[in-house]
Amino acid sequence: MSFAENPYQVSPYGEIAARAATNERVDFIRKTYIHLLGAVLAFCGLEVLYFQSGIAEQLFDTLWGNGGKTWLLVLGAFMLVGWVADYWARSATSVALQYAGLGLYVLAESIVTAPMLYLASRFGGESVIPTAGIITLLMFGGLTAGVFITGHDFSYLKTALIVGSFAAFGFILCGILFGFQLGMVFSVALIVLACGYILYYTSNVLHHYRIGQHVAAALALFAAVALLFWYVLRLVMELQRR
Repeated sequence: MSFAENPYQVSPYGEIAARAATNERVDFIRKTYIHLLGAVLAFCGLEVLYFQSGIAEQLFDTLWGNGGKTWLLVLGAFMLVGWVADYWARSATSVALQYAGLGLYVLAESIVTAPMLYLASRFGGESVIPTAGIITLLMFGGLTAGVFITGHDFSYLKTALIVGSFAAFGFILCGILFGFQLGMVFSVALIVLACGYILYYTSNVLHHYRIGQHVAAALALFAAVALLFWYVLRLVMELQRR
């Protein structure tokens, strides 16, 4: 269990943001969302680079063009990298390691997302990616505003989110191994799961993260936003094909 999830455990970080002085709490929240914005902009910059250099097409051919088994290995590697990145971002002794964790995760996310973006741009038309991006932004903004306005603590969602994540991975694994398509209902379910993560991590920013953990908080929020964008994009593509 992380320090962010257990406010009563002795922590090398500062005070829990919710209990800190107002100016410290505001500064923590501001730093968290500035770092989140930086992560999103870095992700977008990397995707533009991949498309302009032809790397996106190469990633599509390499990661998706050799069958589902390759993609299964990629997902396994991504989960491992995500765990390492989160561990680094939570470092209480090295700020450089925190930023290395955030940077590593953004890089890994950009690599696994590039094939989907290439597929969307090639077969979905010019409006698919911008539409998915706008929908993701509006959903994230609405959920964030809802948590900040109500001040509600959604930490009780943790167990449901873990169970939902394992269930989703199980469906993805079966889809790859047995070759069946995960349809529109699955995309909607994963959008709901991503929204749950956004509520959970946003409320953690208000109630459970400690002063000094803004990089780890930004990484968690970025992961949730990236998950939401992936399945919103998938849903938009599915709706366009109908």
